[in-house]
Amino acid sequence: MSTVTAAQPIPEQAEGLGDRLKTILADLREEYLQPHATPWIIGFSGGKDSTLLAQLVFEMLLSLPPRKRQRVVHVVANDTLVESPVIANHLDIVLDRLRLAVEPLRLPVVVAKTVPVVEQTFWVNLIGRGYPSPSRIFRWCTDRMKIAPTTNYIKTQVDASGQTILLLGVRSAESTQRARSVARYDNGQRLNPHNTLQNCFVYKPIVDLSTDEVWETLLQSSPPWGGTHRELVTMYRNAGGGECPLVTDKSEAPSCGTSSSRFGCWTCTVVEKDKSAESFIEAGYGDLEPLLEFRDWLKVIREDGALRMATRRNGTLNFVGEGRLIPGPFTLEARRAILDRLTGVQEEVEMQLISPAEIDVIQRIWAEDTLAMLKLEPA
Repeated sequence: MSTVTAAQPIPEQAEGLGDRLKTILADLREEYLQPHATPWIIGFSGGKDSTLLAQLVFEMLLSLPPRKRQRVVHVVANDTLVESPVIANHLDIVLDRLRLAVEPLRLPVVVAKTVPVVEQTFWVNLIGRGYPSPSRIFRWCTDRMKIAPTTNYIKTQVDASGQTILLLGVRSAESTQRARSVARYDNGQRLNPHNTLQNCFVYKPIVDLSTDEVWETLLQSSPPWGGTHRELVTMYRNAGGGECPLVTDKSEAPSCGTSSSRFGCWTCTVVEKDKSAESFIEAGYGDLEPLLEFRDWLKVIREDGALRMATRRNGTLNFVGEGRLIPGPFTLEARRAILDRLTGVQEEVEMQLISPAEIDVIQRIWAEDTLAMLKLEPA
């Protein structure tokens, strides 16, 4: 089997958005028709950038005769299981449209959604193990809920094919942080080796487009898989911000939980205020208000030392500075109170916020922790 080569130069961009899009489509086509069977994986968040990327890939594939559509393209989304309900619903609708369109369009596309394993979900870690809600200092969520599930999917494809090409809808103009992240991957070639995933190459087809150009393209076109982009535009307008993109590298973690009004996990306590949730509520999504109140409560109680254990889960004490003790996990009593309040909110909003499988794992961890504490008590 022929292998991927990273020695293909990036073509110079032509003037004008129409010409720039033609250049991107030609670049996609040239890369797709390379003489090897390395699969493509599109990191799909359902936001504007990944939606445009998926649309351009579909348009490129449709421009080829069916006999030349030989390489498999995976459209892979990540669901942390605590996504904003508005975003989660939009993503599921788009993924369903993609799945339904693939066969009639005769496209070699696989649509998939990754989720964290039940042992590493948000609620199992917070309520089961007692981890305090995530902060800038202790952001335990990104790796477990975003990076690990997607990384496992990519590694599975690498194991099956030897190599894979990861297409990301990242753009230098999105933010200063994103520009730095893009630069880390950029070796001046079309394909760049992934920072941490062996035999995975990163391809950034829309890296040079501006935000205005992304919106202009989406607003003047319809997705090949059906429907329109009106729901996407409305979602952004209501949220007043942008999406937390698919993450495959810890160095990209600052994109999730910044001070901007990105929409992502409704439980995110890394940000001071969840501006996107507030915007959704103002736009008429009143059922999100109990979720926002619960999120704010989680942020407050993590600072209450009376609700935290002195020792960490490994039994050690954590000191910083001049002997200041950093509290450990939530106490068992606090964890029970959090679960009770969460299930109450779940009943109020009539949507599943925590699954029975998660509750089973949480209760198992509680039993193990109780037994461990009993063993430590003097006879």
